Amino acid sequence: MDAAEVHRRLIALTPFTKESVAEGLRYIDPQVVDHRGGAGGDHHGVDAWRAKWEAMLGGEFFADFRDVGVRVEQNVADGEFSVNRYTSTGTQISTGRSYAVTSMDMIRVREGRVVEHWALMDVTDRAAQLSPGGGAPSRPTPPAGR
Repeated sequence: MDAAEVHRRLIALTPFTKESVAEGLRYIDPQVVDHRGGAGGDHHGVDAWRAKWEAMLGGEFFADFRDVGVRVEQNVADGEFSVNRYTSTGTQISTGRSYAVTSMDMIRVREGRVVEHWALMDVTDRAAQLSPGGGAPSRPTPPAGR
């Protein structure tokens, strides 16, 4: 199974259920490295990945948000790598404000399993949209030629 197909299958499992988390972990290598960045740094191993998904399932990851989702706008794959560009959306429960921002993630796949993952989100735009007077969500820019 190529990297783009693994990526498609993982996205199809969202929003998470207990069953989809178990199914998704079949596509995660035991020694995966999740380059989350920020203060948390890299997370290593399938147990860390499981904990991330279980936190998402339990509402801990997005505690003050509802209607959190992603829409794949574009996928580019080459060999072991697959990159998705998304529109990420959600609504902040405490304020009722919504956001729609560009985000991306990239996976590296070997033998049908994710061995590395990177993710980015335009958190500056999200913060602006969620701030008082932030206004309506901006529309992520499509790639040239579309």
